[in-house]
Formats: sequence, C-alpha cells, structure tokens
Amino acid sequence: MFDSLSERLQGVFGELRGHGKLSEADVDKAMREIRLALLEADVNFKVVRQFVNHVKERALGAEVMESLTPAQQVVKIVNEELIALMGSGDSRLAFSGRPPTVILVAGLQGSGKTTTCAKLARFLQKDGKRPVLIAADVYRPAAIDQLVTLAERVGAPVYAPGAHVDPVDIATDGVAFAREKGDVAIIDTAGRLHVDDELMEELVRIRKAVKPHNILLVIDAMTGQDAVNAAEQFKQRVDIDGVVLTKLDGDARGGAALSVRAVTGKPIKFSSTGEKLDDFDAFHPDRMASRILGMGDVLTLIEKAQTDISDKEAARLEERLRRADFTFEDFLDQLKQVRKMGSLSSIVGLLPGVPGMKELKNAQIDERQMDRIEAIVFSMTPEERRHPDVIDGSRRQRIARGSGTQVADVNRLLKQFREMKKMLKQMAGPKGGLLGKLPGFGGP
Repeated sequence: MFDSLSERLQGVFGELRGHGKLSEADVDKAMREIRLALLEADVNFKVVRQFVNHVKERALGAEVMESLTPAQQVVKIVNEELIALMGSGDSRLAFSGRPPTVILVAGLQGSGKTTTCAKLARFLQKDGKRPVLIAADVYRPAAIDQLVTLAERVGAPVYAPGAHVDPVDIATDGVAFAREKGDVAIIDTAGRLHVDDELMEELVRIRKAVKPHNILLVIDAMTGQDAVNAAEQFKQRVDIDGVVLTKLDGDARGGAALSVRAVTGKPIKFSSTGEKLDDFDAFHPDRMASRILGMGDVLTLIEKAQTDISDKEAARLEERLRRADFTFEDFLDQLKQVRKMGSLSSIVGLLPGVPGMKELKNAQIDERQMDRIEAIVFSMTPEERRHPDVIDGSRRQRIARGSGTQVADVNRLLKQFREMKKMLKQMAGPKGGLLGKLPGFGGP
C-alpha cells in the first residue's frame, strides 16, 4: 500500500535535508517531484493541483524559510495537508436512539461489498452491538449464500428469504427482523459492473423504504480513479454518508484513498486491509499519513496487540518470565498471539522507519518459516515441550520426521530456544536482574 508514493516522497525529503536552508528554487523543485509522485499514485489531478498549491504556499512562509530545520518543517506541512486531504468530515457512524440502526451498504460488483457487510458486523460486535445481516442482493449468483456463510462465521443473525423476492421487500422485512434479533441492521444491496440507472433506482427505492441512518459506499482501492468516479456518481444519485475502502493491502498506488474524500466531500469511515474478517477498522487519516511518509503506525500496532493479546495471557507470561520458567508451550502460545495480529509483513510495515528502508521493504519475509517452527513444536510430546533437555538424538529424528523437516532444523530451533532461556534467566537474575529494573516488572 502506497509503496511507490512513499518511496518517492521520502526521496524528495532526503534531497531537502541535504540543503540546510531552502531557497524558493529548492521548494519549487520539491513541489514538482511531489506533484509527479501524486499523479503516478493515480491521485485525481484536481486534487493534486490543490494539494501542491497548499503545501507550496505554506512552505514558502516564515515557518519554513526562517526555520533552523526547514526540511523537517516541509515534512510536517505535507503530513498535515495529507491528514486534511483524507480527514475532513465526521467518520463515525450515526446510531439511532430507537434501534435498529439501519446501515445500507452499496457499491459496484467486485468491490468486496458482501464481505464488507460481514466485517462491519464483526467490528460492531466488538463494540457491544448486536448486528443483523440482510441479504438484498438477489441478482449476483451465490451472493445470498455467501452472506449466509459469512454470517455464520461472524455469529450474527441473517435475513435471507431468497432470490425471488423484491429487494425493497427484503430490506423492509429485514429491518423488522433486526428489530427483534438485534440493534443494527446491515443491508447488503446488489451491485453492477458499472453505474447504471437500474442500480441507482433500486437503491433509491430501498433508501425511501427503510430510511437508513447510514449509507456506506464500498469501493475497491485497487481500481484507482475509476473507484473515485463511481463514488462521485453514487454521491450525486443516492447521497452517501461515507466510504469504505477495500483491498488497501494490495494497492501499491493509493490514489483512491487520497482522492475520494476531496472529490465527494464524504469521509472515509472504514478501511479493509486483508482477507480475514478482523482485517477491518475505522479509518484514521493521521495514521495513514504517517505510513505514507514512512513514519510507521505505532498506534495501530499497539491496538492490534491490545486486542489480540489478553491481559490474562500477558500476566501469565510475565509470571513465567519472572521465574525464568519459559517453555516451548509458552513459546507456541506467543507465536499464535503474533500470528493473530496479522502477517509479519503487515506488522513490520507499521514500525517507524521501516517503510523507507529498502533492505527491509524489499526483503521477502518467509511466513512459511513460522509454519515450520510450529510444526516442529507440535511434533514434540507435552513432556518434551515442558522439558526440552530430554530431547536426545532419537527424539530429534522422530520430531523431524513428524514435522516434515530436517534434524538440522530441529537442532537449530533447540539451540535458539536455549539461548533465549539463558537470556531470560540473566534478565530475571538475582533480585530481579534486568527484569526487576524494567517498568511493570518491579522497576520505576
């Protein structure tokens, strides 16, 4: 996501840092590069022109030209303008004082609309809501079956009378069903391969019938300006309240994310960044701007850890670390917790500075290595996991055969585990060792 744009912008900032004081010519050159970078990222040309003009006007002001660190001031200005570009408008959902809150989900076919309905339901469940899914897409083959399957995975009630019922009736009856079964009604509507009168007329009829509190437009970020143009037409015809960007994990350019708010005047409310139902979150313009500029996204990383690693598990691990009693079972638990946070590539991408480090950005992080480690540990008996010292030559051969790896792989993992335990003992050490000096482990 935003790989090429991020790399180009960081190149511009690197050049500025080499100048110390900036002249107007330096600023003009930087603005040309930023303009090209944004156009190559498929950002709407009108948005690019306005953005560059704002940045240039501020960059030639006293806050930059008279600063001791002008390059840093330019980065600050670009960051603030990116946030303004993506962030104006209220990104929160409107909830009704008299349930159910009705959310109408629209979009073109192939944008990920049906999956987004299920992801939104999961997201609302985490906030204590009781969402109900309504299958009003009666045209796309298997759309109803897909939503029913996803609803089962989410654990949400679903209203799906079938493909031979009028979508307006489905939406109306579905809201009544949601009034009995939950407090939020999420309506999955039909899409088309392109914007047409039939699609819009049906959405208008559904809107008039159920009077939704939120109309969300789902757009595929990978389609670039086509998605933005479609969003503009939906806004004119149906009057959407906000946008959900899908497939942000696969979009190397990112133009849709940077253009859609400016073109439609509607906020980006949510973003989907993966195939899992939990790969969905509220859209944070400030965090996105930081990632584009190579500053990482530490807040999202922290939230992922807080969500996926329970307080009980963290307390149990802390106690075992204090006693230097870390076993392969603990190791396996921690591996599972990390994997719940997402792929290693996505986690590394949230770290500050990493997006700008070519050696890390271009490195292929082998997710299969984690699979091999898990396979080795799973091939151990419970006794071997708790007491690795009992693993002799014959046991190593059995573990290698059971995990589909080589004895050398087993030896390597055992060696790394011994070194890790040795380090933990040194940290726990007499009177708390290094751990005792750490905040939360007895230190200040």
